[in-house]
Amino acid sequence: MAQATRKEPAGLRRGIPSVDALLRSAPGARIAEAVGRPLLKQSLTSVLLDVRTDTSEGIPPPEEDVLLARAAQLASSVITGLTPAVNATGVILHTGLGRAPLPANAAKAAAKVARSYSDLEIDRSRGLRGKRTTRAEALLTAITGAEAAFVVNNNAAALLLMLAAIARRKEVLVSRGELIEIGGEFRLPDIMSTSGAKLVEVGTTNRTRIGDYRSAIGEKTGAILKVHPSNYRVVGFAASPTTKALADLARARGLPLLYDLGSGLLRRTPGLPDDEPSVRDALADGADLACFSGDKLLGGPQAGIVVGRAELVERLRTHPLARALRVDKMQVAALEVVLRSHETGREAELPVHRMLHESSSTVHDRARLLEEALDGELEGARIGQSEAVVGGGSMPGYSLPSWSVFLDVGDPAPFAARLRTGAVPVFCRVEETTVSFDLRTVADDELPHLARAITYALEDDPLHEAQHGDEDAEDSP
Repeated sequence: MAQATRKEPAGLRRGIPSVDALLRSAPGARIAEAVGRPLLKQSLTSVLLDVRTDTSEGIPPPEEDVLLARAAQLASSVITGLTPAVNATGVILHTGLGRAPLPANAAKAAAKVARSYSDLEIDRSRGLRGKRTTRAEALLTAITGAEAAFVVNNNAAALLLMLAAIARRKEVLVSRGELIEIGGEFRLPDIMSTSGAKLVEVGTTNRTRIGDYRSAIGEKTGAILKVHPSNYRVVGFAASPTTKALADLARARGLPLLYDLGSGLLRRTPGLPDDEPSVRDALADGADLACFSGDKLLGGPQAGIVVGRAELVERLRTHPLARALRVDKMQVAALEVVLRSHETGREAELPVHRMLHESSSTVHDRARLLEEALDGELEGARIGQSEAVVGGGSMPGYSLPSWSVFLDVGDPAPFAARLRTGAVPVFCRVEETTVSFDLRTVADDELPHLARAITYALEDDPLHEAQHGDEDAEDSP
């Protein structure tokens, strides 16, 4: 028996123009000239699909100019491309907003090599082909004390390459308490499976002892993997072996100790949690290879960095996957600048460093400037204490004292939507009747843009217009 289908009202559907008819119209031709005919055609197809769905529910199709306007808006959102935004959420490494913002000199270096040829893979002294990350690797080994370093596209790629090059078709021991899931529902067991390594779970979720690793080592064991759970914490009745204890065991059994540090704290830094492992400490404690992200606590572009024993790093460098996972020239240029800041002790140049270490009083001063800029636009704008977080899968449970400007806007959802879709997108915190702007994650030069965006969003707020309209009426003669 054939399955019954839901029929749309024939009269309503006949009123829907075709994609070709809209493209051939004079307004359609003008829009196609601005955004491109293929993109407009794709956008019209999507808009008309929604209209057909509406007609099945008895909703008549809109006029042709409305259909074209919807398609033009959809196409424009594509051709606009990535748009700089103001992050007033208080989340320093906001993954949705691009994680670590680059310092100006790093962004300039990336733009410079993008506009011209460069000595990306040329050894100028010998006139021969060289390695694209030679300078970055030299800086990394100088900073961390590692024998060698290698740079790929992100930390998941670094981990994948480590496992594929070191432990393919071999068993890798991992504590059950470290079987992490990173953003986008990517899980460590899946990455291990893709690499060709076989996961062997040891211990329990909350307690893993060195004896658990010792008992699990067999003839097929290829490595021990330690993973820093940088996006969650196991507290209470919990325990895990130290890096040094694992390194001693691995060395005694002739196995490499691989350490996924995740967040990328190069050196122990005052003011940050004591339990956040640093790359230097991991290597000093005996890790043979350590990998971490470039766009988190390092404060640089997206990258996956591996440091450690030269012989093992070379196996990664010559593995077939290495070429598929390599970094782009703009990433390399930006990373070199950021690493130079670390190597010369000028970390204060890095926006992430500023946000992590800036005093609460300085943040309060910035909040006061925003409040003054909004004075007269909305009564009830007020400064209050808040808490910023690191975010980006780093330092869970750790917060920094901060200051925010709070606005009572009645229904905050449409107000926040107007902020997001403005010429300069602004992202803030939304509560039941309040929106707040955390000033720890807002730079000084962003304040005018933030104040202007809030003002424009208020002008489009019907409630705000009604309030000011009543005030104007009272003031009029």
